[in-house]
Amino acid sequence: MDGRFTDEELAIAKSVDLCAVAESLGYTVRRIGKYHTLKEMDSIRIYNRSHWFRWSRQFDKGSNGGSQIDFLRVFCGMSVKDAVFWLLDFAGYRRIESREKQPLIHQVAQKRTEERKSFVLPEPAGDNSYLISYLNNERGISRTVIDLFLKGGLIYESRHYHNVVFKGNDKNGVTRFASMRGVFDKQGKPFKCDVVGNDKKYGFNVVNVKSTELVVFEAAIDLMSYVDIFTDYESNKLALGMLADAPLETFLKEHPQIASIRFCLDADEPGRKAASELMKKYYELGYDVEDCPPPAGYKDYNEWLVATKLNLSGPGKKAINHARA
Repeated sequence: MDGRFTDEELAIAKSVDLCAVAESLGYTVRRIGKYHTLKEMDSIRIYNRSHWFRWSRQFDKGSNGGSQIDFLRVFCGMSVKDAVFWLLDFAGYRRIESREKQPLIHQVAQKRTEERKSFVLPEPAGDNSYLISYLNNERGISRTVIDLFLKGGLIYESRHYHNVVFKGNDKNGVTRFASMRGVFDKQGKPFKCDVVGNDKKYGFNVVNVKSTELVVFEAAIDLMSYVDIFTDYESNKLALGMLADAPLETFLKEHPQIASIRFCLDADEPGRKAASELMKKYYELGYDVEDCPPPAGYKDYNEWLVATKLNLSGPGKKAINHARA
């Protein structure tokens, strides 16, 4: 399909209700006076239901606001092209092309913005070969750990596009949240997006009701990398999927045995700021807390794992052996 868009198509994409887009992605939209905000990211301001701004100075220029397209680009990791296609689909638009290059035919669903899409998991692929190849060869995660998560039903490969799907279950094992990670990103920006209609009060997690320890990460792949590095199959683990702590609040409510929390957030500025704020909050709530970022020189646990397995410069295996000392 041609990636070029007509002025009409771009106008349709930018006419979609941004509040409805955010809700369909699992965010909780709240109205405050003349603007809307998100419960999960209260620094976000949505104006006229069409454009947004983030009142925070910790993020790079170019990620602080814009249109519906920019929202999907920043928070779902989409390219501009993918974001426009997503918005056109959301609006009920259908592009029809033929050899005779007939005019585009489309339908825009009325009142679509008032609806919230249902949460439906992507259809599984026949096998998990692309998933295994990506996680093992590109992200350095061992087959032992990959097989553990596959057998536990926590990850699988989608039939369409072969994305890795990470499932976030509630205490009863019902999947409430799911995110996707593309496996074909060697030459371009990675595809990352939450499944439409998910509940952002949940995150990708591993539960052990006999353990009182919870280890918290930003991303699911960092959680798996941690398991590989430390062969930790005992503690509870949670990937927030963001820097807001709604999934952590939910996990603690559903698993009241938790007494200690180890924060393994990224080593970049947003991750360090979030770790500091969350450490303070949960210490004051009575939990034992510990800040456990990756060793100096690594942004996250997966970067640490990959560097170690490839014997790249940096703390490497020595750091792994002494990380808990």
